[in-house]
Amino acid sequence: MKMTWDGYGKQLVKLVRVERHGETHEIADLSVCIRLEGDFAAAHSAGDNSHITATDTMKNTVYALASDGTGEIEEFAARLVSHFLRINPAVSKATVDVWESPWARIPVGGKPHGSAFVRAASDKRTAVVSGTREATTVRAGIDDLVVLKSSHSGFEGFRNDIFTTLKETSDRIFATAIQANWLYASTGLAYGTLWQGVRRTILETFAQHDSRSVQHTMYAMGDAVLATFDDVAEIHFSLPNKHHIPFNLEPFGLRNSNEIFVPTVEPYGLIEATFRR
Repeated sequence: MKMTWDGYGKQLVKLVRVERHGETHEIADLSVCIRLEGDFAAAHSAGDNSHITATDTMKNTVYALASDGTGEIEEFAARLVSHFLRINPAVSKATVDVWESPWARIPVGGKPHGSAFVRAASDKRTAVVSGTREATTVRAGIDDLVVLKSSHSGFEGFRNDIFTTLKETSDRIFATAIQANWLYASTGLAYGTLWQGVRRTILETFAQHDSRSVQHTMYAMGDAVLATFDDVAEIHFSLPNKHHIPFNLEPFGLRNSNEIFVPTVEPYGLIEATFRR
């Protein structure tokens, strides 16, 4: 028997770091996943663990390195990648996924409180850093950015066959939870500023685009990001179509003037694409 690939790691290491500046605190709320690839065949075939870094050690490493600060999540992931490549010669590639849950300061008397926070938004900031001893790649992203538009969205002219029942419409609710990730053309960038800019561009394009389909708007968002940010080499979108079905009020002698909808959870359409400059 030949083993064609192997890897292992630690999933969902939860970390909250409080950075204290007197009465003003900063919160980093992170989830970290680590995967190592390399010369681990003997652990499988002979039970020889001499090249294995224990996954519990990986967990401890996250907390130990965080004691020096986390910074931008891309930078923290890169530090972890570099550490695992340096500490274990058997590791040929390390990949670290990090996502950050945002917190916002609670306003008190019109001013933001220094150490009290409320969950800021539905979406999470994500980063994936993969490194070998020759090269490092950095991907950033957004997960679960829930958006909805109640105008300038339709779905018409689609293919009909014997099982088609969906009605064409030029005026529908378009709702989705945007998952996007993009590849940076280089490393050592102003990651936080870039992430905020890409997020803003995606949201503005979604809001302003005259959408003929989820695909149509997805293309527009990708085109806007690549046209605006030279540091982004490619971007991938995954958009679940969160359907809103007009409710039939006719049995009650009422008319639904495209105002009453039933949001559905499952099943749902899933549209994905990758765009590269």
